[in-house]
Amino acid sequence: MNDFLPINRKEMADRGWEQADFVYVIGDAYVDHPSFGHAIISRILEAHGYRVAILSQPDWKDEKSIQEFGRPRLGFLVSSGNMDSMVNHYTVSKKRRLQDAYTPGGATGKRPDYACVVYCNLIRRVYKNVPVIIGGIEASLRRLSHYDYWSDKVKHSILVDSQADLISYGMGEHSIVEIADALESGLQIKDITFIDGTVYKTKSLENLYEPVVLPSYEEICRDKRVFAESFYTQYCNTDPFSGKLLAEPCGEQLFVVQNPPAKPLSQMEMDDVYALPYKRRPHPSYESMGGVPAMSEIKFSLTSNRGCFGGCNFCALTFHQGRIIQTRSHESLLEEARQLAEEPDFKGYIHDVGGPTANFRQTSCEKQLTKGVCVRKQCLFPQPCKNLRADHRDYVELLRKLRKLPKVKKVFIRSGIRFDYVLADKSQEFLRELCAYHVSGQLKVAPEHVSDAVLQKMGKPSNHIYQKFVEQYNKMNAQLNKDQYLVPYLMSSHPGSTLKDAVILAEYLRDLGYMPEQVQDFYPTPSTISTCMYYTGLDPRTMEAVYVPVSPHEKAMQRALIQYRNPKNYDLVREALIKSGRQDLIGFGKKCLIHPRKEAWMEKTGKDRPKKGNGPKVGGRGDKSKKASSGSGTKAGPGRGGRR
Repeated sequence: MNDFLPINRKEMADRGWEQADFVYVIGDAYVDHPSFGHAIISRILEAHGYRVAILSQPDWKDEKSIQEFGRPRLGFLVSSGNMDSMVNHYTVSKKRRLQDAYTPGGATGKRPDYACVVYCNLIRRVYKNVPVIIGGIEASLRRLSHYDYWSDKVKHSILVDSQADLISYGMGEHSIVEIADALESGLQIKDITFIDGTVYKTKSLENLYEPVVLPSYEEICRDKRVFAESFYTQYCNTDPFSGKLLAEPCGEQLFVVQNPPAKPLSQMEMDDVYALPYKRRPHPSYESMGGVPAMSEIKFSLTSNRGCFGGCNFCALTFHQGRIIQTRSHESLLEEARQLAEEPDFKGYIHDVGGPTANFRQTSCEKQLTKGVCVRKQCLFPQPCKNLRADHRDYVELLRKLRKLPKVKKVFIRSGIRFDYVLADKSQEFLRELCAYHVSGQLKVAPEHVSDAVLQKMGKPSNHIYQKFVEQYNKMNAQLNKDQYLVPYLMSSHPGSTLKDAVILAEYLRDLGYMPEQVQDFYPTPSTISTCMYYTGLDPRTMEAVYVPVSPHEKAMQRALIQYRNPKNYDLVREALIKSGRQDLIGFGKKCLIHPRKEAWMEKTGKDRPKKGNGPKVGGRGDKSKKASSGSGTKAGPGRGGRR
């Protein structure tokens, strides 16, 4: 049946079902679009002959809510949604967000904190022995013991706290079908221990072949160094070809066992996934509630790839999608673009053609599809590997085909490009095409910082690489007679960033004449190298000590330095400059960030402050210099700034 999957008992009855094979509990609204994990997993199961009912955002305080479809024949599937529920609910300062883009009307409070755990425990209270399988980003990144920023402690594997039977981690297309087929064949859930991309509990390791036994939960709670060592072992086993079986002791006679990751999808498999009969919109029941805000971001965008070999330390993609690039064929993407063009509200603009990194359309080297990625080496950091294949020809060809489609006026690239990969390509063909056709006046890129010491801890290229890209970008736009700008994403308070580093970043922004409207503080989400640094104070790659700004006040100072022109930040900026020994930046010179207060200036000089206009408009109380806005600033920096 080419329709939405049932979201209540009536819709299930309309299909003639007395019982669903799987009830899929999700923390998001039900959006039948391939940008939503629940849509892909449910449609794949449907394509394999299974009946799936969607239970969206049940009331976790009411046991009746979980009984909407009755007991499923094979089991419950549970996901918190497209985001970790805690990231969805809280800013980095642990303040409640004002909107939930994945809920009808943007309403908040429709899912619990730690949604996977809460939903699973709700199921267990009602259905004691039914199989429960959890998946999605929240389960994937918490699959073994992990540091939880919001409670500021190390938590067990989510498998322990949730009472679930199995985790399908990663993207899940392969493992979910194998799990379903195993249950259909009559296997007990406790005996499904052999599927790649899954995590399970066991009381004994005697039947496992050469498992890598991690330190116990108790050991990593006692010793942060042991935590860092354990984390890095996990990080080095995220590849589907070289990854080993991992076992983590968790209490007396209990082990959490992680099978190696599932193999990446072939291009044909990727095409098949995106060709499933999605309705490509939220369930109609949400229309009266204002729709689902997240839909506007992806409705006219195309996902062309998965995975990322960029290796940023603050990113969880290595643990979730992996480093091996998986792509869709041109034919698959062109067919989806034709479908978009037939939508009644299509205005001729494809908003994005990309993925985690838009310009990755092939594996970084030839060996990866048979031998996997290098275990302890990165493809681009600290310099591009000598075996790197930096080649944009396939991506350029795809973009050209999309531009030629009827009804398509413009194709944008908004999901981000890796600028060091652009520079590694000996041809400038992609850069030319990018500037000529795919930038809407401003290109957002992510240098993240300008201090090489901080960039090293981030796993990002050195600042001179970004400056070289700025130079080439400006040069190309000049050749094309285009007035286009770069908008840099910047991050404050990352491990390794001192106040002095933050001042260096502020000076860089001063020289650009640019103040970002928004700044992203480092957010310690589960299962990243940077989060391990944040919690342990150690770089797990080298076990060297790392300076970590953990004080909310220091983090506020680092953030304020990036927005030093904002009068509201004056006191924080002044304090930061004094603490970092940079009082030379308080004054009326061209290089100063802020003016001194009037009283301090008179006490020091015996004179009144210079009259307005005698010094640079660089901040301080009463500063009326304008924020950078569209079309302002220099070509090396400037238009409106934002953050992912």
